[in-house]
Amino acid sequence: MKRSDILWEAKYSVLASIMVLFLSMGRGAAQDASAADANNPLANVTAFNIQNYYIGSFTGTPNNVDGNQFVLRYAQPLQIGNTNWLLRASLPFNSFPVGAGASTVSGLGDLDVFLAYQFDTQPGISFGIGPQVVAPTASDARLGADQWQLGLANVFFDGRSPKFQYGYLLIYREGIGGTPLGRTRPRLGAFQPFLFYQLGNGWYTGGAPIWTYDFANDGYNVPLGLRLGKVFQTGKTTANIFVEPQWSVASKGAGHPDFQVYAAINLQFR
Repeated sequence: MKRSDILWEAKYSVLASIMVLFLSMGRGAAQDASAADANNPLANVTAFNIQNYYIGSFTGTPNNVDGNQFVLRYAQPLQIGNTNWLLRASLPFNSFPVGAGASTVSGLGDLDVFLAYQFDTQPGISFGIGPQVVAPTASDARLGADQWQLGLANVFFDGRSPKFQYGYLLIYREGIGGTPLGRTRPRLGAFQPFLFYQLGNGWYTGGAPIWTYDFANDGYNVPLGLRLGKVFQTGKTTANIFVEPQWSVASKGAGHPDFQVYAAINLQFR
């Protein structure tokens, strides 16, 4: 895929999200409980998310090099015996610069699945922990780890306040089995803090950047972002539409997003 095509797809995705965001101004705002729960990754509802990261620049690469990651995500509550679980699967489509010449390669990335056991907690608080599996589904080995990975995911979300919600997602995973020739065995940790403040009438602000640490090469990236979002109700569906530009404030190593725009349409089916 040509760089101009990536730019067009990324800009179209971001602009489309912004357009839907402002068109939603006329929609009915979600009730306080639904708005507070709209960003809860452990919400006890079936959910489908369409997310896009347009990466305007990478660390350690020329300024004219950009990329894009489009992600489809599905979440499904499960009941096994008397226990409650949440299954979440994410499949990315990546357009990334690779190699010394930073030429763009596009295709499917690795499928990421985790299954979180949900602990019984007081109302408004969600806490889950469980295994994570990453399957080497990338259509081009350069767009993924090229091997299976196993790990652990822990999620916490406090939605007791109708005004302010917070929490985190913490993961660690590493490669299993043989490591392909020329590849480094992945050992990745990530921490994603959630901070959201409800502005009223379904509008909210905050952010959910992902901070990463690569134990294999001692590389890391710490972005910060500021989100503008709108939550509204359409029948039994809660829609959460937002745009969140993010800037890296600390990093080590090449290839990390230096500036990116995170935009999404997240749907919860109640």
